[in-house]
Amino acid sequence: MNERLLIVDDEQKVIDILQPFLEGEKFKVDTATTGTEALRKAAEFKPELVLLDWMLPELSGIDVCRELRKASNVAIIMLTARTEETDRIIGLELGADDYVTKPFSLRELLARIRSVLRRLNPQTDEAELLQRGDLVIDEASFRVFKRDEEIVLTPAEFQILVTLANRPGVVYSRLQLLKATMGDEYLYYERTIDSHISHLRKKIEDDPSAPDYIQTVHGVGYRFGNPK
Repeated sequence: MNERLLIVDDEQKVIDILQPFLEGEKFKVDTATTGTEALRKAAEFKPELVLLDWMLPELSGIDVCRELRKASNVAIIMLTARTEETDRIIGLELGADDYVTKPFSLRELLARIRSVLRRLNPQTDEAELLQRGDLVIDEASFRVFKRDEEIVLTPAEFQILVTLANRPGVVYSRLQLLKATMGDEYLYYERTIDSHISHLRKKIEDDPSAPDYIQTVHGVGYRFGNPK
């Protein structure tokens, strides 16, 4: 299946470069030039991944990212000329899966896209189901269920959950979780893991303030508990 990509950028020259290149790589591509149009196209086109510019008319890329994350696990790569570390942290904490600064090479961007999509759709020879308490984690289809109700997770949240759930009781540092979920490039942004953990707890825990699944080991990191 050819994955669907939505390019969101208010610079037409950027779209004119990216769209034919990505279509040549066998992606199905749609485009938007404003934040409002991006949300409408995302709902209609249902992309697997959104290339999202930071600076947009009507709604900023950050606002679009926030809205997409309210009800979707679509992969998001921020495209921006902003290079400040705080900007990158903001984007990642809001749920972006990667962050590419302009100017960038097309081949570098393609590699980032494929890397994020691999996290979204891990390749397995057979379906692998993890049963942990009331949670059922289907690694092959990137789906999580709690008491038969599906929970929508972002790629980063899913990878954190799978990493911890595969080894209950084992404590992972923030650095280890970040490396497992986002790779070496983001090792200096380990505190962003706390935001992902917070979002994940709100989705899977009965009481996020007293978590059964994702437990904090103070001064060390996080571990998966042993819920009944």
